[in-house]
Amino acid sequence: MSEEKDDPDVQYHLQLRRGDVGRYVLLPGDPGRCEPIASRFDGAVHVAENREYSTWTGTLNGEKVSVVSTGIGCPSTAIAVEELIKLGADTFIRVGTSGAMQPDTPSGQLAIVTAAIRDEGTTTHYLPPEFPAVADPQVVDALAIASRRVGASYRLGVSQSKDSFYGEIEPERMPMAGRLEDRWNAWIAGGAICSEMEAAAIFVLGSIHRVRTGGVMHMWSEGDGAHDRGLHLDASVEALRVLIDQDRAGYTWP
Repeated sequence: MSEEKDDPDVQYHLQLRRGDVGRYVLLPGDPGRCEPIASRFDGAVHVAENREYSTWTGTLNGEKVSVVSTGIGCPSTAIAVEELIKLGADTFIRVGTSGAMQPDTPSGQLAIVTAAIRDEGTTTHYLPPEFPAVADPQVVDALAIASRRVGASYRLGVSQSKDSFYGEIEPERMPMAGRLEDRWNAWIAGGAICSEMEAAAIFVLGSIHRVRTGGVMHMWSEGDGAHDRGLHLDASVEALRVLIDQDRAGYTWP
């Protein structure tokens, strides 16, 4: 890994070169979450740190794997995924926290995201808004298998990827309060299970570049602060193990 910004072999924002990351990558938003995830790898090392992007690489089942933070929101996430694809990565799992949307969500339940509402601006620079942001079914299945293995309660469903955190949690003080609240109620009526800020970009880039994408989030709600949030990290790492084993066996999704 080089620290030279003008090195043509180094990705400008991630400050990584080929060989620094594996083909399998976990994508938390928070740089501080990278080390706890990497501690679940074998022989993990800190590879690079630049802006909101922190990278650790290790192995699982003898295969090189990485965790790279994306920062908050679709713009910085799209940059990370674009540069990781250039470095040869082809399997991405977003792992983080999200706001629960359905009233019957148990405390600490995981969301395995099958698709995302494109309620953000980044992906319109890639594809028209009518194009869906959809996760790869093999990754979704691997996350479900992994969640069962680690003993996590989960549900599959659609997330809302938004641009404004406070527009979600404090809509009443926004100039567009009525519109925000109407749309929020519509997403819930449609069955959306959680609200987060990155999945849509990951899924749309996955479609464009023909790479595998998915997402697993701890869903939080009021009164959920004391709950252990580690199971989503365990599930994401276990899902990589599932995918590695399937890939080695030559498994092809139907």
